[in-house]
Amino acid sequence: MANLFDELQWRGLVTESTDGLRDAFGEERVTAYIGFDPTASSLHVGSLLTVMGLARLQRFGHTPIAIVGGGTGMIGDPSGKSQERQLLSREQIDENVAGIRAQLEKFLDFDTAPNAARIINNADWLARFDLLGFLRDTGKFFTVNYMLQKESVNRRLESEEGISYTEFSYLLLQARDFLELFDRYHCTLQMGGSDQWGNITAGIELIRKLRAAKAHGLVWALMTTASGAKFGKTEAGTIWLDPARTSPFQFYQFWLNTDDRDVVNYLKFFTFLERSRIDELDGLTRSAPEKREAQRVLAREVTALVHGGDEVENAIAASERLFSRGVWDLPVDELLSTLGNAPSTPVTMSQIAEERPIGQWLFEIGLVSSRSEAVRLIRSGGIYVNDQQVQDDKRRVTVADVWKGALVVLGKGKRNKHVLRISEHPGA
Repeated sequence: MANLFDELQWRGLVTESTDGLRDAFGEERVTAYIGFDPTASSLHVGSLLTVMGLARLQRFGHTPIAIVGGGTGMIGDPSGKSQERQLLSREQIDENVAGIRAQLEKFLDFDTAPNAARIINNADWLARFDLLGFLRDTGKFFTVNYMLQKESVNRRLESEEGISYTEFSYLLLQARDFLELFDRYHCTLQMGGSDQWGNITAGIELIRKLRAAKAHGLVWALMTTASGAKFGKTEAGTIWLDPARTSPFQFYQFWLNTDDRDVVNYLKFFTFLERSRIDELDGLTRSAPEKREAQRVLAREVTALVHGGDEVENAIAASERLFSRGVWDLPVDELLSTLGNAPSTPVTMSQIAEERPIGQWLFEIGLVSSRSEAVRLIRSGGIYVNDQQVQDDKRRVTVADVWKGALVVLGKGKRNKHVLRISEHPGA
């Protein structure tokens, strides 16, 4: 059996790990878990690295467990957070847990594999503890000094906001999760982002103290783009896995627009492509970056994983037509169908007749972050109306711009476009 540790290492997904983990992967079938915070009913691309961690684990013959934190979600993890989280109701958490489970099922085999995945809500045990019992059976094994040394706690103590006793106790709850999974399923590994290292090692310590057993941890670095921006955030907002929140077209475009400096790492992190294929794409990015072949492969692979093959083909077709002059020769109904997955905003003809400045439209639909940015882009030749470059920064969108009575396509650069759909038009 190939060693998963080596696989994760060449993909750049090992920042810290416990001693002996590589040997454990080579000698036994490891049961491992990763936690998911149920703060929304959908995961986003920032969670995708975590999902892929479980999927790789299963593909290498090990057994994955996904913990959806119905219990810990009622407390809130202070790791990586500068402020206290807003607490959710039990009903909100249950709804979010159901949505996350449906998305995980696209990546993990919960039914047929001999190493079938499990999805577990930690409310199954955390919600049953009484306070005195929890303090006696878990809290007594951790000193306050030990907890204060954790980076997530330390950072919050240094902030003006501070940290509540509720979030301070989160470390104990996650440590208890690891112990429960060890007892119930002989789970000996927890994985996650590097901000979880303190929580993971607390669980390892609890297992050592109470069960005299060895457990492991492995974390990867938190992601940022080469430009220093937070990964998964765009001017239009978060990129979600739920197609109702982020359309497959927008999802495909997000990956297609990846910076050359990031694309090889993303191929390693977010696809199952072999090393030789990624090396080949790395070479093409260096020798012919203008072809963006690595970005095309990345967008196709990740969109297929999340949304399926049919949606990939639809997104590619919409992309090719949207970014070519051929789209303007289509009959209006076919044009609207082709643009069905493109990011869009419904508008009325009366709104268009107001003849708002194009900069105002660009700001309102989220293509730019400010009107001053719109002016700067227009002056540098970076703004388009129906694929025609805008020359005047005082240019307004008028009824004359409405293509076949149905739409106006605004563009920032050649690839980032947004459709104003005339809501009165049939089929719009």
